[in-house]
Amino acid sequence: MQKLKTLISTALLATSTTLVFAQAHNVSGGYQKPTDPQVIENLEQWQDMKFGLFMHWGTYSQWGIVESWSLCPEDEGWTQRKPEHGKNYFDYVKNYENLQKTFNPTDFNPQKWADAAKAAGMKYVVFTTKHHDGFAMFDTKESDYKVTSPNTPFSANPKANITKEIFNTFRNDGFKIGAYFSKPDWHTDFYWWNYFPPKDRNVNYDPAKHPERWEKFKNYTYNQLNELTSEYGKVDILWLDGGWVRPFKTIDPSVEWQRTIKVEQDIDMDRIGTMARKNQPGIIVVDRTVPGKWENYVTPEQAIPEQTLDIPWESCITMGDSFSYVPNDNYKPTKKIVETLVKIISRGGNYLLNIAPGPNGDYDQAAYDRLNELATWMKINQTAVYSTRTIAPYHQGDYYYTRSKDSKIVNVFHLSEGDTYQQPNEYVFQIPENFKVKNISILGHRGKLTWSQHKNQVTLKSPNTKLSFSTVIRLQSH
Repeated sequence: MQKLKTLISTALLATSTTLVFAQAHNVSGGYQKPTDPQVIENLEQWQDMKFGLFMHWGTYSQWGIVESWSLCPEDEGWTQRKPEHGKNYFDYVKNYENLQKTFNPTDFNPQKWADAAKAAGMKYVVFTTKHHDGFAMFDTKESDYKVTSPNTPFSANPKANITKEIFNTFRNDGFKIGAYFSKPDWHTDFYWWNYFPPKDRNVNYDPAKHPERWEKFKNYTYNQLNELTSEYGKVDILWLDGGWVRPFKTIDPSVEWQRTIKVEQDIDMDRIGTMARKNQPGIIVVDRTVPGKWENYVTPEQAIPEQTLDIPWESCITMGDSFSYVPNDNYKPTKKIVETLVKIISRGGNYLLNIAPGPNGDYDQAAYDRLNELATWMKINQTAVYSTRTIAPYHQGDYYYTRSKDSKIVNVFHLSEGDTYQQPNEYVFQIPENFKVKNISILGHRGKLTWSQHKNQVTLKSPNTKLSFSTVIRLQSH
């Protein structure tokens, strides 16, 4: 992921299709709508799902540090290396890579995760098959730096091929399957050549001067992605991170981190994307921040656009403070998670909520507690979440709107400030233009309601039913 030290909950919106996200991430403009009917159908299904599970997991969980980034010299300022992990940079890298030799998450049980995520209303999963450090959480033939290597203690476990176990388990529970994959690989000599020291996150040699080495890197990446899309069952989303690996002509000089890219790093996405579509017809490809036909949806990170967007998008946001496992992380309260979901879907997006497994192979109990509370809320309010689309006025004060795809139902979410949800004595809100209200109900409440309408405004008396995290008012048209 991009720089995470400064966590951001809101974003600056430039236009409906061009976003600039301060510090944490930026989203490219110039969205190119897919033309493949199977991709269009898959995207429509994905947009109906609204809520997904993201998991960052690797050997780094043993140190409880930010994923991969401490290996990168330019990012030392916000991922400072601990002295006990190495006297100097080279000792640190050696010790980091030796984490492979102690990685043994014996409590790994993907069914436990799938059960909790499904109950909480999540419909798809995106898992980090390989992060920037290059450690493969799948059985790649391209490298021995992998979870199934004899060098990794967990390789003796029947569930050693972690990616396969996660994909099969979640797929069997009806989830769409997403494979996160880092295009840059800081372990392979084809990207960070050991002839030179790494200076920053980019390739540490000039591919134009060493085309044979860059060609090897392109093939290495292609082969790993071929493995993931041909040997792991149906994969619905290929989620490619590391947007600095891109054609030089696509760099946006207005984006700070893109200005650090000094050399051509074209990895031939046409070749990769065509292969992925051949292996997995209709697969959604997300080449993050690289505008064009291989960025099928855009991905603001740790941020929510301030207005609705008319293109497919997804906010990836952590449940804790970090994408990777950190002991005693500060997990967001369930009320905050619900509010984030409501804000995202009212603006037309999907919510990809990250939960990081620990070195033992399980989540913290605090994560399960949140998921259990979400399950209770979602059981009552799910019809206002799934298969919905945006409708003006989108958001007014404490009220947020979604509609059914046939526009016969409008859902009005009421949120409140503070640590606990406060139900008002009465709800006063605008109804969408030209929507004729026939019936009003509150999800989770049985019985009659008292309401009145004056022009475009509805006043609804609050019932006695105690509601958690939000109220969802359902308007039905004639």
